[in-house]
Amino acid sequence: MQKNNLIKNLPISERPYEKFLKYGSKALSDADLLAIIIKTGTRDLSSLDIAKSILRQKQGNLLNLYEMSFEELMDFPGIGKIKAIQLKAAAELSKRIASTSRGYTLKMNSPASISDYYMEQMRHLREEIVLCAYFDSKGVFLGDKIISKGSITSSMVVISSVFKAALEKNAQRIVLLHNHPSGDASPSRDDISVTDNLCQGAKILGIEFGDHIIIGDNKYYSFFENNLI
Repeated sequence: MQKNNLIKNLPISERPYEKFLKYGSKALSDADLLAIIIKTGTRDLSSLDIAKSILRQKQGNLLNLYEMSFEELMDFPGIGKIKAIQLKAAAELSKRIASTSRGYTLKMNSPASISDYYMEQMRHLREEIVLCAYFDSKGVFLGDKIISKGSITSSMVVISSVFKAALEKNAQRIVLLHNHPSGDASPSRDDISVTDNLCQGAKILGIEFGDHIIIGDNKYYSFFENNLI
């Protein structure tokens, strides 16, 4: 690489920072945005060169930031621990922003909507996560809470934790979710037992238990849709 490949030697109109200031973020390419996060390059490679190298791998786009491991990112020239952390943090931040944005339109009466909201968050997990989503009386999403980690059997979903959070959020409706790392969303006997216990507890407290959704690999099982609630 020659030194004229460095960003400071590029025309001003092609420099990511200057483009941002003049045209705004929407005018920047994926490589430009990534270069701004990377900030600096090496003696022979600009941050833009490094960004383009990362984008050329695997998916050929920004999804590489999700799919590449921390260690794989450090294989690129100019990417040390700090920059690899920053890139993975940026990827996670973008995922959370997208998740939060979808939450504004999340409705309790749509198992498909709820499963879609949590699918990417839960389907790749290697252990079971039990989570409860909370809604007000009109079905407006109030947030969620992780109830336990590990299988439903070993973790024993703590009924009191589910309803304690419901009272704290002033929730009138709840939906329980958990994932099956195997990818098979079919309910087990324990899943059915936990659902029955939650239904009974909800009736006592006057809270609507709307659904129990099991997240598999790009598939879900809704107790509500299968007339089990």
